[in-house]
Parts: sequence; C-alpha cells; structure tokens
Amino acid sequence: MIVVREPNHILLFQQHHHALVSGIMAKKWKGDEFVGGEPRSDVEYAVAYHDRAWIPLDQKPRWNNHKQQPYSFIDFPEEEKVIAYQGGIDEVEEHSSYAAVMCSMHYASFYSRTDTLSESVIEFLHSEERRRERLLSFLSEEAPNLKKHLDFLQFCDDLSLYCCMNPPGVKKENELSWFRDGFPQTFSIAPNGIEAEWMDEKHIRVTPFPFEASFTVSIPYKKVSDSITADLWEDAFNSAESEVRTITFIEG
Repeated sequence: MIVVREPNHILLFQQHHHALVSGIMAKKWKGDEFVGGEPRSDVEYAVAYHDRAWIPLDQKPRWNNHKQQPYSFIDFPEEEKVIAYQGGIDEVEEHSSYAAVMCSMHYASFYSRTDTLSESVIEFLHSEERRRERLLSFLSEEAPNLKKHLDFLQFCDDLSLYCCMNPPGVKKENELSWFRDGFPQTFSIAPNGIEAEWMDEKHIRVTPFPFEASFTVSIPYKKVSDSITADLWEDAFNSAESEVRTITFIEG
C-alpha cells in the first residue's frame, strides 16, 4: 500500500493500481527510443505487473501500531514482504520468463549485500538469483538489454509513485525529497535524466519528454480520517469510497 498523510486524512493507493499506471507509461514511450526491439511486450508486461505481489496484501491492509497508521510498502514486515514478492514473481513467470527476470531484478535491487539482512531476505535473494540463472539460460538473446529494461521499469515505477506521493499541484521545493532533483535513470533521449513538475492540480510536465504524445492516467485511491484508530481501521477502509486522481502528462 502507498500511504500518504494529508492534513486530516490518509490517502491509500494500492500498489497494483499504481503499477498499472506505470504500464500505461511504458506503452506510451516513444517507439524509436525503446531499446531492445522484440521483447517490448514482455517489458511492458513486467512494468504493468511488477507489483502484483501486493494484490493480496492490499486487499486487507494491516495496521502499524508503532506509527498509528496502516503499513506502507516501505515499513511492511520484511519476512512477509519477501514471501509476497516471490509469489508475485512466480505469477509473472507464468506469463513471461523475461518479465519474471526483470521483476526479480527489481525486487532484489531493494537490498544491498552490505546491509544487515535477515535470514528471510538472504534466502529470498539466493532463491531469486537461482531463478534468474535458470530463466536466463533460455533467454541469452534478450539478456544484453536487461539493465536498460530494468532502468525503464524503474523510471515508470518512480514517475507513477511521484503522481501518488506528492500532493497535486505541489511546488517543486515542497515535493517529496525522493523526486525533487529528478529521476536517476538515464536514456538516449535524456542522458542527464528526466525531471517532472506539477504545473497545476491536473498536469505534470516531463522534461525531456519521452512519450509519443501527451496522455492522461487515472489512479484510484481511498481516503480515511487521520484520527482513525486500530480498532476502527478495517471498517473504515472497507467502507471508504474509491476516489480517482486524474493526471495529464505534458511536454516541457
């Protein structure tokens, strides 16, 4: 769950909903700027479904007693999170081996080998390393572009998170620090990276513009009172009406 605190409210975006918006971005990417040719449909699938691991977790989001709010994707208990990651990659693999490799790399990138890692995370990383070795033994022709395709996935992921985690219309200096200085991925069209900026509550300017044309996305979310308590949380979430954030990406 993407959890965003606002004055008086908490906004809740399901991870899979945000990922589907990432997938729309991938489809809108300029054709002549896409690297790797043939596996584009597999890459687009990976981008759109990279967070399907969160589908069951976000159906019944849990309460974080320490923070007095629902668990987010950042602080969700690690042992359960990596089990979900593995299950999500399994499901992606049923559709596309190449997409599964990309998703496996994406999740593995969250952990540094120099960090102090739990046994469950270490086992997850080893298991995914074995998965990638197994799948890549059959995908040797596509493998040279994997790093570029992972960057592509992670850019679309970041831009979609930017849409969810910043208040619409926010001034650049007040953005979430993750994105204030632009996105880290580079492309032939953007050798110095890409920046996004809210122009008003409905439009985001992207510079340089990597998409075929301006386009609009809609991201569903729920809103609950920030005074909610643990005993009322489940009922509050289930009864909250879905709302929609609509955004149009425009050229800088």
